[in-house]
Amino acid sequence: MWESGESLSVFLLSTCSPSASADGAAFRHIAAKIMGEPWVKGSVEKLSLFFSLSSGLDLPGRLLFTILTLMALIANLVFIEEAVYIYRKIPSSKRSIIIWINAAAPVIATTSCIGMWIPRSTMFTDFTAAIFFAIVIHKFLMMMIKECGGQKLLLRRFENGRFKISTGPCCCCCLCLPRVRITRRTLFWLKLGTFQFAFLRPVFMFLSIVLWTNGNYTLYSLSPKGAAIWISCFIGVLTITALWPVAIMFQQVRTLLTCKNIIPKFALYQFILILNHLQTAIINILAMQRIIPCAPPLSSSARGAYMTQQLLIMEMFLITLMSRVVYRRRYDDLEPPECTAEEAGDNKQTSKIILNGAVSEDELPRV
Repeated sequence: MWESGESLSVFLLSTCSPSASADGAAFRHIAAKIMGEPWVKGSVEKLSLFFSLSSGLDLPGRLLFTILTLMALIANLVFIEEAVYIYRKIPSSKRSIIIWINAAAPVIATTSCIGMWIPRSTMFTDFTAAIFFAIVIHKFLMMMIKECGGQKLLLRRFENGRFKISTGPCCCCCLCLPRVRITRRTLFWLKLGTFQFAFLRPVFMFLSIVLWTNGNYTLYSLSPKGAAIWISCFIGVLTITALWPVAIMFQQVRTLLTCKNIIPKFALYQFILILNHLQTAIINILAMQRIIPCAPPLSSSARGAYMTQQLLIMEMFLITLMSRVVYRRRYDDLEPPECTAEEAGDNKQTSKIILNGAVSEDELPRV
């Protein structure tokens, strides 16, 4: 294997036969131009870094890599077994939503494992995990609505209720905010708040990749002239906007859905959010400030990403096991909401009497 771009260029030039003057000179000229292309240099650097990391591992390093890879593999196997159970035992209306939510930890573990073995792929693995979790945020809101029996039953249960909007992450300090009535329109705005993130996050990730290929996007760059800082700020606003509706809905239904273990489910969702976003951001800031030192051939930022991948594999492995305990069971459906006073009055006025096997209304026999 080639350990550097220079070795690859020597190999290409050495394949030219000196005896064939015209053809050899032409081939050497083409090889030199190819090796001068930026994408070729970058690809060779990635290959050389991968092989240098793999060959430079000592016995404890290889043992660590093996254990973390096994953790990622076991997390995927546990998820597959859990998905089969959910597909067989859970009603079809909730099946796909619960499978999506349970897939968050195994997907992040898998992308982190790929990033651990190929450090230069960190940007793409992070983008993949971020896009998937953006969809999971919307799915978690929909799961809480489904667990209440759907939108119609939720509106009946909280017909006279009001949403408390003074909650995190947006307005936890604004206690003076009024409560909002629970209507179809407010439910629509809550679902729109999470859906916009699930839709716009992939769009901005695609834009980032396009700018990166053109050299206008540098990961972890804080320069105001670069595109990375502005895209990151806008994604941060979208993230807060998407997390707010989930917190509002959880505050409203947590008492009702206690029998369905909604609090442990929400805690697992919060753990994934904090570990995948906040922990990663803290490590990246430490790496950019050179608090995490470089270790050749890894720079400070690459080594910070390297540490993040290894931590996420272990954390997502544990969350996958805990999710199996919480989600891999059948919960009884909630009792239907009681009739309102008007419905009860209508039922009293329209009494039904069974006479000789026939049903009559208002004490008049049915003809």
